[in-house]
Amino acid sequence: MASEQRQITRATGVLAVATALSRFAGLARDMVIAAVFGAGFVTDAFFVAFTIPNLLRRFFAEGSLTAAFVPTFSEVYHQEGREAAKQMFRVCWTLLLLILAGVTLLGILASPWVVKVIGCGFAGVEGKLALTDLLNRIMFPYIFFVSLLALLAGVLNVMGHFLLPALSPILLNLAMIGSALVFAPRFEQPILALAFGVLIGGVVQLLIQFPVVYQKGFDLKPSFNFGHPRVRQVARLMVPGIAGVAIYQINVIVTRILASFLPEGSVSWLYYGQRLFEFPQGIFIVSLAQAVLPSMSRQVAADDHAGFLDSLRFSLLLIVLVALPASVGLILCATPVYSLFFMGGAFTAYDVEQAALALSWFAPGLLFVGVSRIVAPTFYALKDTRTPVLVSFWTLLVNAGLGYYLMGSLQHVGLALALTLAAVFNAMVLMFILSRRVGGFGVGRLAINLLRLLPGLALMSIIVYEILDPVDWLVAGAFWPRLGVLLAAVFGGVLAYAFGCWAFGVEEIRRCGSFLIGKLVRRRADGPAARDSAD
Repeated sequence: MASEQRQITRATGVLAVATALSRFAGLARDMVIAAVFGAGFVTDAFFVAFTIPNLLRRFFAEGSLTAAFVPTFSEVYHQEGREAAKQMFRVCWTLLLLILAGVTLLGILASPWVVKVIGCGFAGVEGKLALTDLLNRIMFPYIFFVSLLALLAGVLNVMGHFLLPALSPILLNLAMIGSALVFAPRFEQPILALAFGVLIGGVVQLLIQFPVVYQKGFDLKPSFNFGHPRVRQVARLMVPGIAGVAIYQINVIVTRILASFLPEGSVSWLYYGQRLFEFPQGIFIVSLAQAVLPSMSRQVAADDHAGFLDSLRFSLLLIVLVALPASVGLILCATPVYSLFFMGGAFTAYDVEQAALALSWFAPGLLFVGVSRIVAPTFYALKDTRTPVLVSFWTLLVNAGLGYYLMGSLQHVGLALALTLAAVFNAMVLMFILSRRVGGFGVGRLAINLLRLLPGLALMSIIVYEILDPVDWLVAGAFWPRLGVLLAAVFGGVLAYAFGCWAFGVEEIRRCGSFLIGKLVRRRADGPAARDSAD
């Protein structure tokens, strides 16, 4: 059990560092988009158009494909050997190539009708639907490249290689930044350059995986043995699981459909709010989910029920420890972050206010999105794809119903709140069902740790608020002094939270502190000897 926890922690750390770099590149990308295009007609059209291939990416790539392929491939690799795993991979690669080619062609041809559904509120604004359709046609092949990337990433993750797949989104962000800054001024409609940047980024992301896949002993030779039993197993797991793992993204689609009926800029404010919400989610929560799935799949394949439950409890505990302070931090730092990194150019102080409001109502859902990210793939590791689908159906109804009700009085803020409440519903129902399925997995311990976190959260909130409050963030000011204030608030809050958790007996924080102190003591003790031996 301890070795699996170390494996999960190590893999999560690698993924978190790589994903942090990708998220910072994504932040730079969004800053460029905000400065060049602002929040309005063209950005509303772009974000809705990009929603469609991005949703399919979540479905096929990060969603059902990964959740179905990784456990099955891991089982074959560890029980039947490398050659059997190679054969399975070749068939999956070939089949996915054919399916994605058909999906891409169909998506381009059906784009006008799909866009009318996703952006139906744009119909009242002249030219907005037409621009959205054109952008969607340009970007739709992105799903082809990024889904193939997901298959290769699944193979590499089972092989224990997490770094390169996690770094690949940086290339997408760089392609979009370069397109916005270099090529946009040369287009009659500058936003089209951004769409071509998405396409270029998808191609490059896929190509850089090839050398590592070959190095690991896997090739891309086609195999048309579509009757392969393991491939049929992946298909059985994947087809009903499309909605299960990607439930949060499905709800984002519902939110954007409703937002298209709101005043111009609402889609963009929600997008910018969601992007910062996904910053800690992508750095830690998604990284943890990617790291834990291969471990739990190995344990299920080995019939190690106790180890499986231990990995699940450990992952949920890490989610609670990180997601709660991250949620509070997002709320407190929302306006300063948008002011510092986004305000200027076409992005106004009013846009800062509205995007910060959206983020503040997205933030409380971070913990519940994190829980769902762990619990939903757990059903796939147990070879159960139906339960997440059923829960997702009801979650969609909750989000749509609450969104429609709240948007009338709260506008785009109501849609953010509805998405958060839907995330709470989804996580709670999944946890309840899983607890009954596996005979409990220590929810009481999670609740005790939650209570122990509260003093640290309160201390963190006070310190962050007091540091940030003296600055009027809606009035432009010098960048570097304000950055210093924001960094002081962040680091001060982290230290306050860690101290509060340590003081009130959160064992995991104490272990980290003891580990770091021990490392420092050993380094000082070994330092002179190490230098003498070097001399």
